[in-house]
Amino acid sequence: MVKVEQIDTGTKIIQTSAGKLTFDHLVMAIGSKINFFHNENIARHSLPLKQITHALDLRSHIFQKFEELELESDPRKISAGMNFIIVGAGPTGVELCGALAELKNHVLPKDYPGLDFSRMKIHLVEGLKRVLPGMSEKSGTMAHNYLEKMGVEITLECLTDDYDGKIVKLSNGREIEAETMIWAAGVRANIIDGFPDKSIEKGKILVNEFNNVYQDADQQKIYENIYAIGDMAFMKTQKYPEGLPGLAQPAIQQGKQLAKNFNRVAKQKEKKEFHYRNKGVLATIGRNKAVADFSGGLHLKGFMGWFVWMLVHLLFLVGFRNKAVVFANWVWNYFTYDRGIRLILRPSSKIKDPLSKAMGKEMKED
Repeated sequence: MVKVEQIDTGTKIIQTSAGKLTFDHLVMAIGSKINFFHNENIARHSLPLKQITHALDLRSHIFQKFEELELESDPRKISAGMNFIIVGAGPTGVELCGALAELKNHVLPKDYPGLDFSRMKIHLVEGLKRVLPGMSEKSGTMAHNYLEKMGVEITLECLTDDYDGKIVKLSNGREIEAETMIWAAGVRANIIDGFPDKSIEKGKILVNEFNNVYQDADQQKIYENIYAIGDMAFMKTQKYPEGLPGLAQPAIQQGKQLAKNFNRVAKQKEKKEFHYRNKGVLATIGRNKAVADFSGGLHLKGFMGWFVWMLVHLLFLVGFRNKAVVFANWVWNYFTYDRGIRLILRPSSKIKDPLSKAMGKEMKED
C-alpha cells in the first residue's frame, strides 16, 4: 500500500513512497477527487460526499448538530443550524436532498421531539439550468418536481461563491445562514506528476480510442505503453465530444476492453477500439420516487424507476449475505419509515464539542 509520487515516462520508472518501481506497461485507474474549484474556504468548511468515510462523517455531523440544537435557546442559531445547503444537482446531490427530506418528514421528529422541524430548510444549489443535467430533460424535470413536493428549495443557474462555516454566499447576491453545507458539485481527475500539460485537458488525461495516453493536445503522438481508464481519462468520441460520463460503467467497460486488447496483442492480433455502451442512468429521490434513463429513449419514473434502481443496486452487491441484509433493511424501512444505525461514531470536525472542551479544561487544571 504505497503512494505514487511521480512517473518518468522516458525511463519507465514510477517513484513511490516505498521506492522505485519499473514497468513495461502501465495502466492508470486511480479515479477522481473532489473539485472545490480552488475555493479554499469552501474546501475548509463544507462537507464532501464521495467516500465511505465522508458518509460516516456526514451522518455523525447531522446527528451531533441536532443534539446541539436541542440545548439551544437562540432562535437565530436554531434556524442556522437547521439550514442544510447541498451544492450540485447531479445524482449525488439529488439523492442526498431526498434522503434529508425523508429524515425531516418521518424520522428526526421522533428522535428530537423538542425541535420544530417545520423550521428545517433544505436548499439545493446548481450552476446549470436544470436538475440532473447528466440525464434526460424529462428525468430532470420529474426529479425537480419530486424534490419540490418534498419541501426542497431549488436554486438553478447560480454558483456558490463562498462559505465561511456560517454564511453561504451565492452568485445571485443571496446570503443564507447555515451551519451545514454539503459539497456535491463535481470531481476532477487524480493526476500524477510526470505528464506534460499537453496531455491534460479539462483536468483529465487525454487518451485515444485504445486508452493510450496522448503526449500532446494535437493528438498526434501517444505513449505506446501507458494507458488511463475511468474517471481520470478524457476520451473524446463523436457521440461524446466532451468526454464520457463520469459513471462506473465507462470505467468497467474500458477495463474489460483493455484486458481483451492485451490478450489480443499477446496473440499478435490487432487491438479493437473502445465503444461505450450506455446501459442506463438511475437516480433515486425517495420512497417510490426515482428516475431512470435507458438506451432507446426509454424513461421510467415513480415506483417503477425506484423498483429498478433497487433491483440494480442489489444485483451489484457482492455476496448473498450482503444482498439479503440490504433487502431486509429496505423492506423494513419501506413499511416503517425507520432509518437504522442512527449512531454518532466520531466527532464532527465541523462542530466544537462542548464536552470535549470541558474535559480539556479539566485536564489542564489537573
